[in-house]
Amino acid sequence: MKVYLGVPRGFCAGVVRAIDLVDLALKKYGAPIYVKHQIVHNPHVVSDLEDKGAITVEEVEEIPRGSRVVFSAHGSPPSDFQKARERDLEVVDATCPLVIKVHNEAKKYSREGRKLVLVGHRGHQEVKGTMGQSDMELVDDREKLSGFDWDKDTPVAVLTQTTLSVDDTQRSIDTIKGSFNDVLVRNDLCYATTNRQNAVKEISQHVELFLVIGARNSSNCNRLREVAESRGVNAYLINGIEELNTDWLQGVENVGITSGASTPDALVQEIIETLMPEEVISMGGDEENITFTLPLEFREFAKD
Repeated sequence: MKVYLGVPRGFCAGVVRAIDLVDLALKKYGAPIYVKHQIVHNPHVVSDLEDKGAITVEEVEEIPRGSRVVFSAHGSPPSDFQKARERDLEVVDATCPLVIKVHNEAKKYSREGRKLVLVGHRGHQEVKGTMGQSDMELVDDREKLSGFDWDKDTPVAVLTQTTLSVDDTQRSIDTIKGSFNDVLVRNDLCYATTNRQNAVKEISQHVELFLVIGARNSSNCNRLREVAESRGVNAYLINGIEELNTDWLQGVENVGITSGASTPDALVQEIIETLMPEEVISMGGDEENITFTLPLEFREFAKD
């Protein structure tokens, strides 16, 4: 058996920054540190941080007054920051800088008088945070588009969730562009989403089976599985070795493996060791060397 290993894969810069912020907050202030929503969508990461003293909650109201809280990488609506102020919470904002960019775009184009359309998946934490920035319509590629009540000459700005399918997002954008005469498109799919999907597309030409390592509630992991399936490859999303079904491997000579942007690479290596392939072939693009700076209050502390 040969394993074709996706490059890049695993943690992106936004995930690294978010995890680091929880770690640094615990070291600087001590436990407990509250985390609003899973810091990133991976239970292994969440469990590791909770073992160190982090407490994950879904609502700001669950956090005791005067506590410290880290807001997750997916972004939060302004209402959560307001609730935190009312509860005298000290907030560490771990929102990915690329998500903050989308928030800023929403406010900018709203001020300029454009109607906003967000291409995203209803209910996802990132979508909740972005839609809280301004009034906007949501287009979910999993749902039938019901149309818009706006005049065809209405100036429109299109924003996107950062972790969607490249191909599905483009189809949604094309549909919106066909509905209005003045459409400004800000395709906000992040570099990590695009790079990992491109690697899956390339590898899918060489394999009969694809294993995507990551959590079921991870948008970018689900998109990787869907990309492989769209290329006619049987694909499974598993969170670790305990979910690997050896029946999938019967008669399979070539296996593709990748992981989402919030998946620890140790989980990938464990899968590879279990498969014991005769060869591991790295395929895709270049390794990513992007980093995001920490908030000022943690930079010096991080050097210790």
